[in-house]
Amino acid sequence: MSSPKFLLLAAICAGLLVVTASAQNKKKDPPPPPAHATSPSPAVTDELIHKQFGDNCSLLPGPPQFVADIDDDGIDDLIVAAKCKNPMADRDEYGFLVADPYDSFLGYSDIKITSTFASDEPDRRGISLLIIHGAEKDAWRAEKPKGKFLLINLPFKTLTVKKLAISKKKTILGIYMEEKGEGEDTSSVVFWDGKKYRYQQLGSTLE
Repeated sequence: MSSPKFLLLAAICAGLLVVTASAQNKKKDPPPPPAHATSPSPAVTDELIHKQFGDNCSLLPGPPQFVADIDDDGIDDLIVAAKCKNPMADRDEYGFLVADPYDSFLGYSDIKITSTFASDEPDRRGISLLIIHGAEKDAWRAEKPKGKFLLINLPFKTLTVKKLAISKKKTILGIYMEEKGEGEDTSSVVFWDGKKYRYQQLGSTLE
């Protein structure tokens, strides 16, 4: 017959094996997919835009507004299209970062230079994408958001926010664009890579 000590030891070992297996299974489980984007309710107005980005920026009528966890931190962010007369003028006073993922993709990395690029189409000048990274319980409505970004020179005709698989185990949300101008009839996506916003060409359609 087995001794009580032996039975106790066997039970402890079996328990440890179960705990270890459970921990390994948890590590293998992929993170849950991000929630679908929604629309802010009520809709964002120029009052918020001027408060967070200054009077040089105003909402662009037409494109939808999005609320989504675009930086994958579990807190809702805001994505809106705007027209900004001088993107560099207010960045220090209002604490936002001006970025140009499109021209960075094309090999132009100096924002001081690319911010002076003027579109051949007058109605496209100053078209920007404003993104507010939410902070704590008030998310993107917070008095002091986690981060604010003004993305310039993006050649978007339409915008939508939906899932983007960046690896076999990682899915985030991306800002998908149908392009106009030089990229007419092509599509692309802008996404947060953990440090900055990146632009990536996709193909002829958003499908």
